[in-house]
Amino acid sequence: MEDQAEKLREVMRKKNNSYEKSSKAEEVKKTRVITITSGKGGVGKTNVSVNLALAYARTGRKVIVMDADLGLANVNVMLNMIPKFNLYHVIRKQKTMKEIIVETEYGISIVAGASGFSKIANLTEAERQFFIDELNTLSSADIVIIDTAAGVSSNVLDFVAAADDSIIITTPEPTAITDAYGMIKIIATEINNLNMGLKLVVNRVKNAAEAAKIADRMINITSQFLNLKLEYLGFIYDDNAVPHAVLKQRPFMVVEPKSKASQCVQHIVGRMDKIEVRENGGFGNLLKRMFKG
Repeated sequence: MEDQAEKLREVMRKKNNSYEKSSKAEEVKKTRVITITSGKGGVGKTNVSVNLALAYARTGRKVIVMDADLGLANVNVMLNMIPKFNLYHVIRKQKTMKEIIVETEYGISIVAGASGFSKIANLTEAERQFFIDELNTLSSADIVIIDTAAGVSSNVLDFVAAADDSIIITTPEPTAITDAYGMIKIIATEINNLNMGLKLVVNRVKNAAEAAKIADRMINITSQFLNLKLEYLGFIYDDNAVPHAVLKQRPFMVVEPKSKASQCVQHIVGRMDKIEVRENGGFGNLLKRMFKG
C-alpha cells in the first residue's frame, strides 16, 4: 500500500511540475505592441505598417493592424477594402471588437479607425470600461501594429508611451528629418519615465550609406540634447515597386515580394525579433498605461 501511495504521489508531483511549466510558458507569451508614427505625413508610415505586418505574418504569427489615424482610413484604402464598421462603433457600444475586425486575403487582420477615437477622454465610465474590455480581445494576436496619425496629438503620445516598441519613420527630405526630430523632442518632453528606446526607420533612401548618415546624425543629436536613446532599425529603398503597388492598392510585399523594399522590411522584422519585449510589456499593460491603470 505504501509503495502504491508513493507512486501516486510521484505521479501527482510530475503533473504539478508539468502544470507549473505550462503556466510559466503562458505567462512568457505576450502580445507585442508596435506603434508606427512620424513627425509629418507623406513619409510612408502606413505603407511600412501594412508591409511590416505582412512580414511578421509570414513568420507564422497572428498579426492585427489597428488604424489609429483618426478616421483617414489609410490602412483599408491601401488594401482596397471598405470595412462596414470601425472603432467608433465599438466606442459607442454598437459593435464588439470581434465584429469589426476584418480578415484580409494576406493573412493579417485590420481594425479600421474612426474620428470618434479622439473622444476616448470624454467617455462615460461604463463606455470606457466596455472599450477597454473590447480592446483586450486583441491580445489573442502575437503582434498588434498601431498605425498612428502623423504629427503630435494626445492620442499619438498615449500610444507611443504605452507600446512595447515605437518606430519613428522619416525620409531623407530635410523637412521630414526636422519633423521627426521635433516629434522625438516632444516625446522626450511629454512622456514621463519613457522606459523603452525609440526606434528609427529611414524610408525612401537611395542607398545604405545615405540612411546610415541620417540615422547617425539623429542618434547623436537625440542622445546629446535629449538624453534619449534612439535605435536604428534599418532603412527601406526608394523602390519603384512601392508606388506601383500603391496604385494597385496592394502591399508591395505581395506585388513584388523579391523587391529591394520587401527585402528591407524583412530585414527590419529580423532586427525586431532580436529585441526582447520589455518585462512589463504586453497588451494588458498597454491598456493599463493608456488608461492610467
